[in-house]
Amino acid sequence: MNYISLDEYKKAWVFRHQDMPISEQDASQIKPMSKERAAVLWTTMISREHDHPDFFDKTDWCGKEEHFSLTVHWQDAWEEGAEQLPDQILAHLDWQANTTVYFCMARDNIIETSFDVFKRCWQNFMFLADGSLLLGKKRDAVVQFLESGDAKLGIKPSL
Repeated sequence: MNYISLDEYKKAWVFRHQDMPISEQDASQIKPMSKERAAVLWTTMISREHDHPDFFDKTDWCGKEEHFSLTVHWQDAWEEGAEQLPDQILAHLDWQANTTVYFCMARDNIIETSFDVFKRCWQNFMFLADGSLLLGKKRDAVVQFLESGDAKLGIKPSL
């Protein structure tokens, strides 16, 4: 099985926050991966060596500053209740609404959804911003959301 139900997901509360409600339709498209499936994706797209963003180093592409060109602040928009991600992030990603995206928090903790759902529910996802990476399927652009309220915009190298 590649996914677990949102009800079984240990951090599902972020998608049930009463101040940031999401539709049932969006909730049905937020798919936490099973630990096994998450580990395969993490190893393939992020790191073979490290299980969490806190441990990235120069052996990981995402631990090298050369892959990130700009840092923008997302937290002010989040605190103001902005409906959309900051414009610089959206411009950097420039993905279609139906692009499959992976919100990667750790080797055993990845959520798959569509870019459209992520954009509508971005405030909920930011409760999980702790170095988390947003990757698109077959896309090079990447954003790393930091707990500090910053986001690093980058390009993932071909692995």
